[in-house]
Amino acid sequence: MYLKQAWPLITKALEKKGVACTLDLVEGRMEVRTTRKTFDPAAILDARDLIKLLARSVPAPQAIKILQDDTACDVIKIRGLVRNKERFVKRRQRLLGPNGSTLKALELLTSTYILVQGNTVSAMGGYKGLKEVRRVVEDCMNNIHPIYHVKELMIKRELAKNPELKNESWDRFLPHFKKKTLSKRHVPHKITNKTSKVYTPFPPPQEKSKIDLQIESGEYFLAKQAQDRAKEHEKREKQKVKKEEKQRTRAEAFVAPEEGIDHGTELKAKKRKITNENDQPSTSKKAKHRNG
Repeated sequence: MYLKQAWPLITKALEKKGVACTLDLVEGRMEVRTTRKTFDPAAILDARDLIKLLARSVPAPQAIKILQDDTACDVIKIRGLVRNKERFVKRRQRLLGPNGSTLKALELLTSTYILVQGNTVSAMGGYKGLKEVRRVVEDCMNNIHPIYHVKELMIKRELAKNPELKNESWDRFLPHFKKKTLSKRHVPHKITNKTSKVYTPFPPPQEKSKIDLQIESGEYFLAKQAQDRAKEHEKREKQKVKKEEKQRTRAEAFVAPEEGIDHGTELKAKKRKITNENDQPSTSKKAKHRNG
């Protein structure tokens, strides 16, 4: 319906180039052809690009500018660059930026018109600007943020104003962005030469563990027997020490007394001495009482 309303504008622009066009809204077709009034051989190619841009939803007033000599177009297919659909949608939105700010910045820096529609990116402008746009779009699909290219283009734009740097290299002024971290997927794997190996459909035998190797050599059982022997030896040593202590206590009861000493008389003398010591304080008190 929109194309039907803009059809007079399109036919009028093509007539200036001497190109005729027909529109079939039933089948959804548009044809362009040369006439006797066509004076520019490249006009038919521009008319073909006009159909291509209109098919990609570029507004008719903007698409007509492709008929100018200093304007070219480039339709970049971006769906095949990313396999995952969710990842593709995120990166396409990254190309647009918040409220289309990133896309607007690219348009101003490259002097082009950019339209992101579906699985393609349509660009119109000069050849140099189209080259930059294609590089930015492909890098964005390869997970390089467009803001890096925006910064680079801004620096180049400022450097171009300085006539002294016209014949010098600008690499020292441009930022160099490097990835700080690498995921495990990007770590290079060791490549082994498999040409010398003979192909066998069976998997290789399972490697033996440390315990299996000890069982085969007999070290596993020897170690176990040695542990049992050490425990048994420690147990016997403890039993031997306890047995000696019991024998020593039993033998003390059978020790004979020394000759020439009457233990009975000694005990009686000790008892007498204790009783005398207990009686002495009482007698001293009686003597004091008498003196007083």
